[in-house]
Amino acid sequence: MAAAYLTEDHEIFRKSLRKFLEKEAYPYYEQWEKDRIIPREFWKKMGEQGYLCPDIEEQYGGSDVDWGFSAVINEEIEKVGSGTVGIGLHNDIVVPYITAYGTDEQKKRWLPKCTTGEIITAIAMTEPGAGSDLASISTIAKLEGDTYIVNGAKTFITNGIHSDLVIVACKTDPNAQPKHKGISLIAIERDTPGFSRGRKLEKVGLHCQDTAELIFEDCLVPKENLIGEEGMGFKYLMQKLQQERLVVAIAAQVAAEEMLRLTIDYVKERQAFGKSISRFQNTQFKMAEMATEVEMGRAFLNQLICDHMKQKDVVTQVSMAKWKLTENARRIATDCMQLHGGYGYMEEYEIARRYRDIPVASIYAGTNEIMKTIIAKKLGL
Repeated sequence: MAAAYLTEDHEIFRKSLRKFLEKEAYPYYEQWEKDRIIPREFWKKMGEQGYLCPDIEEQYGGSDVDWGFSAVINEEIEKVGSGTVGIGLHNDIVVPYITAYGTDEQKKRWLPKCTTGEIITAIAMTEPGAGSDLASISTIAKLEGDTYIVNGAKTFITNGIHSDLVIVACKTDPNAQPKHKGISLIAIERDTPGFSRGRKLEKVGLHCQDTAELIFEDCLVPKENLIGEEGMGFKYLMQKLQQERLVVAIAAQVAAEEMLRLTIDYVKERQAFGKSISRFQNTQFKMAEMATEVEMGRAFLNQLICDHMKQKDVVTQVSMAKWKLTENARRIATDCMQLHGGYGYMEEYEIARRYRDIPVASIYAGTNEIMKTIIAKKLGL
């Protein structure tokens, strides 16, 4: 059953995007995994075809379309592989901070290049000593005259190597009480003095997705790079987390659907004891269980996308989806690998890559334990 938010225009767009990805992404994905990075040329090709930030206003280079088009992009790039997560982060997580809180000058300066792929964005919240407890970040931005002097380090930064513009969560008032009221968002550009990249991090999965450490040593940032108002950073982050977590839920759901599809095809072909392993009751029960979980997850997700597009407050439900759909995908990855037998552990089978890639989805964008804390709080507990 088609999702209620999808129109004929969305489906035409999906076909066009899929055709593009079949030419420009699928044939090269395994090489990207080996290279441990997606080439910038692919980003630029995405931009040329209108697949970057399509919801941005036309005056800034976008197509000014509804968020359903972004949902379609997130679904189709996840089908290619989970290592494409940086594209959704750019389109739907980082750039919206500029569109929502940026000045006209900031929008004119950055947004057109965000739509072409000339500027790749990242957001830097996590630090070596601060993850879920965002209020405890220690990166400091001290205003002297018209310049912020930024000192600190960030880690696990998606698009960390490619990024040309990084929105950095900093403490502009280290003495603020409560602590979160001292946090501001500052956009730092690639060649800013005092900004450098540390290691490109080697991960268990998501190999082609560039993740890095970022270092700020007396980094000199113009005051006009402040996003929104000083001290409002934590509030801005909280306001945008609904969409960020929805993007993660979409990716997890699609990953589960892809793993199920791969495994249905495999068990029909694989022979054991003189017959297809799809004929064994254990296989049938496992597949039935997974198919049911995937179907229920899809129905819930589609409704959430509809509600989000109507700008409803669905923080509780999105927290539920982010937790449940990433956990579903982790469990499905394990069961699907088991049904592939020894071949499931071989790199030549896609299920091995999916098995590696999915666990981190329950960690980033807020751990699943944080999701449960949010849900409990919303229940009045």
